Amino acid sequence: MKRQIFAAMRPLRVLSAALVLSIGFSAASFAQSVLVMNEQRILRESAVGQHITSRLEVIGQEITAELEPQQAAIQAESEALNAELSALSEDAIRQRPDLASRYEALQRDAAGFEQTRRIRAQELAATEQQAMRPVLPILQEVLQEIVNERNADVLIDRSAVVYARDSVDISQSAIERLNQRISTTPVNRVRVPTQAAQQQQ
Repeated sequence: MKRQIFAAMRPLRVLSAALVLSIGFSAASFAQSVLVMNEQRILRESAVGQHITSRLEVIGQEITAELEPQQAAIQAESEALNAELSALSEDAIRQRPDLASRYEALQRDAAGFEQTRRIRAQELAATEQQAMRPVLPILQEVLQEIVNERNADVLIDRSAVVYARDSVDISQSAIERLNQRISTTPVNRVRVPTQAAQQQQ
């Protein structure tokens, strides 16, 4: 679940890149003052990030509970059909068109369940993106503030750095300042219309 949750944090990478550009990114900048941050850590350890993660886990559990009856019915029919087929010879199976009809219906149900599961996954991702919208501008302000105070020329994510001293990592400072400005944000489940979800696939 957490891997799914943090997989949708890509907008922050765009934010970071925009911040680097606003400072005046150039090849020569690396010879000047460079700061690094760990965006995943900021979102994972900040109060608002933990709040979003907690709410997404609850919503994910709700989605799982909604899918379980359909999944259980498909599994039960699959096991029953397999048991019946295994007890019959090929000739006997050919004389039972009802078994072929059940198999086709099972295939349709399984395909429908998979489609529903993908739509619910899209809903969870959309819910996270919506929850992050009010957080990103505040985080951008925090990062810009730290950059200005440290008179830095470049801010990049630690994942793009081979080595950096702890003294140039502003992640902890960003977490503390973000906590002072926002600790919670609405995390409401987004419903994706089936037709819209099918068009995106």
